[in-house]
Amino acid sequence: MKIPRPILKKEILIGRFSIPFRVYGDQGQTIVCLNGAQQSMAMWHSFITHFSDHYKIILFDFPSRGKARFLTEPKTLSLDDEVDILKGVLAAVQPDNDVILCTASWGGVIALAFAARYPENIKRLVLGSIGTKPNKRMVETIQRGIATHTSNRSEMAEILIESFGQNLPPKIKDMIMAQFRSMSEESIKAFSEHGLFVLSAQNLTDLVDLKSVKAETVIFRGEHDTIIDSEDVDFLASQIPHCIAKTVSNVGHFMHLETDDIFDVYHEAFEGKFFEAALEESKT
Repeated sequence: MKIPRPILKKEILIGRFSIPFRVYGDQGQTIVCLNGAQQSMAMWHSFITHFSDHYKIILFDFPSRGKARFLTEPKTLSLDDEVDILKGVLAAVQPDNDVILCTASWGGVIALAFAARYPENIKRLVLGSIGTKPNKRMVETIQRGIATHTSNRSEMAEILIESFGQNLPPKIKDMIMAQFRSMSEESIKAFSEHGLFVLSAQNLTDLVDLKSVKAETVIFRGEHDTIIDSEDVDFLASQIPHCIAKTVSNVGHFMHLETDDIFDVYHEAFEGKFFEAALEESKT
């Protein structure tokens, strides 16, 4: 299907960053999508094709990913910076209704940090492929990636795909290979620094006050995700006041990039169906 045209396309200045954003659709609830590490707005193309007739969808890039830029030194990005960027995007768009944050991987960490700091701004969190700590497979993958010479971009991509991208369609695998081959030195450095940060941070509970998250939260873990353990997802869900964890069949870490069949599950989450079902079950 053809990707819809955005109804708004702008670049805004937020602190020392230049952030491009797009708005698709003007119906229903507002959904803000947060990319995973080193992923850009492009990762949501199939998503907006499926949902932009039903929701208002906001996409944007973080620096060193996609088209976003650092305006001044230092060219580093902290979790606090990412939260501030999300706050700036919301201020620019000024959604006229409650916001749902829909995330992939590291984007979920940003969403939880934002929702803990600004609980009044968020109605619902739909978090894909997130846990509280790197499992053994993730640690090994990060270490292999960091040990690879920065000139060998194809090997970096192959390590990623071999570790947790096995279920991706060939077209998406080829896109990841092309992305790594064309990465700037700045992006490669940011990718390595992010990996080191994940290893050093150890646990999400050290970064975010999860008990301060007030929004209804759904966490999706792909059945075949090799770098997020189901026990860890269950623990994360137990630390968030209003949270339901769901295992999604026949997908791995990259969720909607692996199959369009997952979109019905996302729709249920956006509409609060899992919480409605849990409430009905509690009455019986």
